[in-house]
Amino acid sequence: MTAEWTASLPRKRMGAGVLFRRAGDDDRVLLVEPAYKPGWEIPGGVVEADESPRAAAAREVAEETGLTIVPGRLLVADWVPPLDGRTEGLMMLFDGGVLDADVVITLPAEELRSWTWATPQEVEELMLAFVARRVTAARHAAGAGTTVYLELGFEG
Repeated sequence: MTAEWTASLPRKRMGAGVLFRRAGDDDRVLLVEPAYKPGWEIPGGVVEADESPRAAAAREVAEETGLTIVPGRLLVADWVPPLDGRTEGLMMLFDGGVLDADVVITLPAEELRSWTWATPQEVEELMLAFVARRVTAARHAAGAGTTVYLELGFEG
């Protein structure tokens, strides 16, 4: 392989996040509310050049919540087609395990407005539909000990 050939290959946008579940039996997951766009998200963000998705997930969680973690196993890989002026991408969600309800979350005010422990119904209400499907699939994969491949939040 030559450097020229490698440079000609397609590039994809990639994101990585972490699914945190709340201790107890209520199926709540941690969501954050970005200050720069509407809707809610799982803690996470863009995978930078030469950064692994797992490392990006850990970095983003630290930046967004103040939590220092080692992400667990991969729960979801979700291919997203070009949408709303964004290029296609591959989004990955890792297992963050279970956190106590009284965990201390420190938000960067310039990036995030707030955070919440969301029920499955609130996930559906607060997130874009395809993102909510991804989170729901990740929650199920965490409970089942599996990894799921999705396309726009649907099993593919």
